[in-house]
Amino acid sequence: MTEGANLVATKTMRNATSLRPRQRAERSPSEIQRWRETRDAWMTSIDPNLHFHRIFDHIPGLHFFAKNREGHLMVASQGLRARYSMRDESEILGMTDFDLNPDPMAQAYVDDDRQLLGGEAEHIERLELWWDGMGMPDWFMVTKLPLRDHDGVIQGVMGVLRRPDDSDRELPVFQTVAKAVEIMRRDYPREVSIAEISKKCGQSVRQLQRRFRIAFGITPQEFLIKTRVLAAQRLLEETNLTVTEIAQQCGFVDASSFSQHFRKRIGFSPAAYRRERLGRSS
Repeated sequence: MTEGANLVATKTMRNATSLRPRQRAERSPSEIQRWRETRDAWMTSIDPNLHFHRIFDHIPGLHFFAKNREGHLMVASQGLRARYSMRDESEILGMTDFDLNPDPMAQAYVDDDRQLLGGEAEHIERLELWWDGMGMPDWFMVTKLPLRDHDGVIQGVMGVLRRPDDSDRELPVFQTVAKAVEIMRRDYPREVSIAEISKKCGQSVRQLQRRFRIAFGITPQEFLIKTRVLAAQRLLEETNLTVTEIAQQCGFVDASSFSQHFRKRIGFSPAAYRRERLGRSS
């Protein structure tokens, strides 16, 4: 073995050595309090615009947000803004959950915030439906904490979002509506019925409808239509496909049915929506 190889092997072995924390002397309450005061003074000296939330812009798959007591977004990490197709902080600053999400979803977020703002809970961790990078509904684990001022008064809510891991997927909600959501996300472009989805999930149509209402406040039928409409929005904004072609690609029976459902949920016809979006971006 050459000297260079020996050096590499030695470094590898050293790196592989298990590290044990050093024995630490117990610190006195006065020393701990002194360091708390030092930390508080240090935090005050830092420019708020350069605070720790900016690190979340560089952690893949983890998103950060903070809201004031009125529910207006004060901070949103880059990845979170991208979920809503917003390139700049100015686009999302001051928006509420109801500005960004369907009403049943937004109301669930606001209900959680109310518990935190009222001091009823120290933290909340739950599975929620958000949007993935393609603008389609997807599952995220959300952890929220209250934000306090120097006097300990709650002034808002902060939270992080991450994709659920294998242990999260063992939770009851994943055994009920989550599988149906995954099927809709995958199969919405083709003709698929709620009866077919229910069967694949091992549930009756009535069971699936009841569980969807509990989870989202809407029926699975409405969730499927909204998924299709959301996909159609993206195609209207990002492609030159005709309304008929988009209707076919998003699982609608025909262009007339697509236009009817789209207008009901978005407030514009597909053609008017495209003109409006193109006008804003030009």
